[in-house]
Amino acid sequence: MASSSGTSSGSGSGSGSGSSLLQNSGSEEDLQALMDQRKRKRMISNRESARRSRMRKQKHLDDLVSQVTKLRKENQEMLTSVNITTQQYLSVEAENSVLRAQIGELSNRLESLNEIVGVMNSSNGVFVEPNNSFFFFNPLSNMSYMNQPIMASSDILQY
Repeated sequence: MASSSGTSSGSGSGSGSGSSLLQNSGSEEDLQALMDQRKRKRMISNRESARRSRMRKQKHLDDLVSQVTKLRKENQEMLTSVNITTQQYLSVEAENSVLRAQIGELSNRLESLNEIVGVMNSSNGVFVEPNNSFFFFNPLSNMSYMNQPIMASSDILQY
């Protein structure tokens, strides 16, 4: 191939240099083709890398959306639990308030009854009624329970 291209050049003295030019241009074409092939491979590799990057990014975004959904659900469950607990607390507080009022009322009754027992024990069986008439009772009858104060018990508060 070099000899045929050397003879077609028309100058006998430059046949060697013309041959090397064609060989150089052939290798330059090969080099250009090799560079183009490498460029295409790099471009394909870059596209594939960008695709994988987009896929990773999308997966990360999907994971974050899933986490947000999960956390919102947990938050809603906690709010519901807090609301139920608050309602139970308010109910117990209201019941405690009623019980405290009942304790006060029962304590006043107990104090009054103990005062009555004290008056009965100190009067030797003679009572003056509001209309100034006298009322007698037999101190010899079995009234030993009258000598003891009335004691409150937590059993009276149970329903």
